[in-house]
Amino acid sequence: MSLWTRRQLLEATQGSEGAPPKLYISPLLSPTQIGQVSIDIRLGYDFLVSVLNRQPTIRVVGDESSMLPGPKAHFQETRREVGDRFVLYPNQLVLGTSIEYFAMPEDAYAEIAPRSSYSRLGLAVGGIMQPGFRGCVPLELLNHGNVPVELTVGARICQVRILQLDEGSDYHDEAAERKYYGQVRPTVSKAAHDSELPLLLQLPRVIRAPGLPDRSG
Repeated sequence: MSLWTRRQLLEATQGSEGAPPKLYISPLLSPTQIGQVSIDIRLGYDFLVSVLNRQPTIRVVGDESSMLPGPKAHFQETRREVGDRFVLYPNQLVLGTSIEYFAMPEDAYAEIAPRSSYSRLGLAVGGIMQPGFRGCVPLELLNHGNVPVELTVGARICQVRILQLDEGSDYHDEAAERKYYGQVRPTVSKAAHDSELPLLLQLPRVIRAPGLPDRSG
């Protein structure tokens, strides 16, 4: 596994020796977004803002028969235009996306991190793009500081580092099972859709290793 350099990033986005681009990014508004080992990405227009409501917790359960609200009830949609300000408050979680749409190659994946200048303001951003991913970059924004931060829609707040894998993957063969494939707007957590959760509800309350005696009585 190796980190792509500027030369590799330029070749992948522009194509080389008559080959089509290996990495698709649109729109790439400025060539200066491509650095020595990373690509700067811009804050998009749409946001899902975490809000408090009457529910004491965010439920992540596999019981589809439950009438209680899921994670979506804890987020409020809002939208800004390029150049508008968006205020991120201390300890607030906001889901966003990049302006750029990515189509990742099958033999590389990407790590997402804040630019150093925004880390110094308390901004935390994390995540990855799987090999073969299609969509706008998902951004989970969190203000670790104790002062609200004004972000500008369209500003380069994050960076993407791309790592080469030793072999390709079958991401598209699994696309039907991917929860966030092709997203262009923020999407709340779909952890409650994990196939293992309904199975866990059917298991005994205490799971013991084979051969151990039952001392529950």
